[in-house]
Amino acid sequence: MVKRIRKAGGGEKTRRAISAGIQVGTMLRVTDNSGAREIMVIGVPGYKSRLRRLPKASVGDLVIASVKKGTPEMRRQIVRAVIVRQRMPYRRPDGVRVVFEDNAAVIITPEGIPKGSEIRGPVAKEAAERWPKIAELATIIV
Repeated sequence: MVKRIRKAGGGEKTRRAISAGIQVGTMLRVTDNSGAREIMVIGVPGYKSRLRRLPKASVGDLVIASVKKGTPEMRRQIVRAVIVRQRMPYRRPDGVRVVFEDNAAVIITPEGIPKGSEIRGPVAKEAAERWPKIAELATIIV
């Protein structure tokens, strides 16, 4: 299913509708070797919704997060991350439902390049298509 998003300027932008399984406050496992082990989502850039509704994100989306566990240099830093796995099932256009064991993310730089040099575990195809640099480092793309 393709969701049409109307923009104020008159143009239309399309984005595949994936069930949002991550919201502000969700703890994510970091699946790269950047030094962080666990992060908490504190924001979703570009998310517009109703007043007081928590921003949501899904596989392939960029989030702003705070590092909760990891090396002393990484802890308490605000980082950008891309969600590569989510526990909540989502449906692909061919009818397949995809579910992962955990919620996981990869930390990236402001330019969109992953901070780590390897990614452990599977990466969702939706995230790999949207972020080619993450797809290069991924060992398994599901």
